[in-house]
Amino acid sequence: MTHRLYLPAMAVASCLGLGKAATIGPLMAGDRSGIGRRDGFLPGRSVPLAGLPAPLPPLPDHLGGWDSRNNRLYALLAGEIAAEIEAAKARFGAHRIAVVVGTSTSGIAEGEAALAHHGATGGWPEGFHYRQQETGSGAAFLAGLLGLSGPAYVVAAACSSGAKAIASARRLIRAGLADAAIAGGADTLCRMTVCGFTALEAMAATPCNPMSANRSGITIGEGGALFLLSPDAAEIALAGLGETSDAHHISAPDPEGKGALAVMDAALADAGLAPGQIGYVNLHGTATPLNDAMESKAMAERFGAAQPPASSTKALTGHTLGAAGAIEAAFLWLTLSRAWNPEGWVPPHVWDGVPDPALPALALAVPGTRLAGPAAISNSFAFGGANCCIALAGGGGRP
Repeated sequence: MTHRLYLPAMAVASCLGLGKAATIGPLMAGDRSGIGRRDGFLPGRSVPLAGLPAPLPPLPDHLGGWDSRNNRLYALLAGEIAAEIEAAKARFGAHRIAVVVGTSTSGIAEGEAALAHHGATGGWPEGFHYRQQETGSGAAFLAGLLGLSGPAYVVAAACSSGAKAIASARRLIRAGLADAAIAGGADTLCRMTVCGFTALEAMAATPCNPMSANRSGITIGEGGALFLLSPDAAEIALAGLGETSDAHHISAPDPEGKGALAVMDAALADAGLAPGQIGYVNLHGTATPLNDAMESKAMAERFGAAQPPASSTKALTGHTLGAAGAIEAAFLWLTLSRAWNPEGWVPPHVWDGVPDPALPALALAVPGTRLAGPAAISNSFAFGGANCCIALAGGGGRP
């Protein structure tokens, strides 16, 4: 059994930018200019959303039957790490590389457009196929695009899907069913998601404000991230993973944060890390009243007075739902990378600066805050208590 896996390659896209080079500057500057008001998602009004900053290229003709915004995003991400994927195919064989990705929306936007067309004309649009919106299409598409024939499937566990896909990929490798894996997740904007969270009264009327006394809900975004998981040593290690399923409520978290505490403890134990070795925490930080309250309690319980620097990057990217766990793990990767982040900055926590006196105080990062230890964790919490925590380790802390 492989004791530790590594992440030699990573691709990321969000409203901050397409690719690592476009992302690192806005991430460390706390740039939230990618969040803007959009029409066409809610009847009769605009809503703040975090969309990708540029169009996505079309798919190759021979894969056109898989066309969806989600799959176009996967193709873009795969292109960023194409050389590393080809090297892995040569090293391990195409049949020994798995594909595991997470999503919640898949190609629902294409299904929405097709249904509207059917309602207006009585027929489906030319070229539309159910596979374009099917939840599992992303893994099958990526396997076809990359010429991989190992296990390929999709994890759909709401807002922890992208993180749980990475955990699932590690299990496949440790079980001997694959030698390496492409893992991550992607989600793209669609009306169903925006209308659904609006119906739940979970959407903020202005860009989200995590951990503030004035927080009022989420901002939805789109994006994705992919990783190559390999047993071959690299700068960034997948040090540990924790998963829990506390099932406190179908949508609300345990108000005492027991599930959040348990999943952080599981990741730390799996990584063999003490709390004092954690140099940064990427909070789930949705800016909903219940989530931020319970996560603060869990952080206070685990780290006590010696809180590590922490931030919710959802203030920059919006909540990317099924992709959030993968994107925020990508932000850990960038934070820990000496090549991409030689000064050791951590992403700042962007909010209105008004603390909630009912919440335990956290060490919310300001611009210029540096890593305080050699490892970092990212929290992902989902409906039904489907929680995941990822621990990455880099080349050590910076002074």
